[in-house]
Amino acid sequence: MFEEILTHVEELITLNTSEKERFTAVLIKKKLRKKQFLIQQGDPVTHEYFVANGGLKAYEVDENGDEHIVQFAIENWWISDFKAFFEGGKATLNIDAIEDSVVYGISKQDLEALFLAIPKFDRFFRIKLTAAFVALQNRVLSAMDKSSGERYQDFLKAYPNLEQRVPNYMIANYLGIKPESLSRIRKNLVKASS
Repeated sequence: MFEEILTHVEELITLNTSEKERFTAVLIKKKLRKKQFLIQQGDPVTHEYFVANGGLKAYEVDENGDEHIVQFAIENWWISDFKAFFEGGKATLNIDAIEDSVVYGISKQDLEALFLAIPKFDRFFRIKLTAAFVALQNRVLSAMDKSSGERYQDFLKAYPNLEQRVPNYMIANYLGIKPESLSRIRKNLVKASS
């Protein structure tokens, strides 16, 4: 039942049978239908989630009702409203499924207990958190000094094959451009590669 997340964890740390059992015992499994919320703005955030199957998006809704996508999460990615998760506050982001999905959640309390009981999990999550911080920094710098075409190419590297799984308007939203601009960028890339 937990093959996907155990394979993911064991890419960085090795677990014995009792450590695997201790870890999987604190996980909760959730199945989400397309467009179903995992977290809604204003909810308390008690878990972070590993995507075993499917895809989700995290986004803010501004005062005009417009969505601003800040993250996609597909297989082997982690997602939550991390600010609320780590600080114990309420969600400022919405997270919903962009396709039918299966996620495994771990609570902050169980995560802290896991760090004490099995210290190598502290290393695993530190590596994951560091990678997420670096990705966020790269995204911010990209938004400040790269063209929309370069940002699109960065998106393709960060989320391989996601382009076939989500509507164009979501990709454009994530990149901070209009869908028409994304179509133009794609046409120019096709011309350049011919």
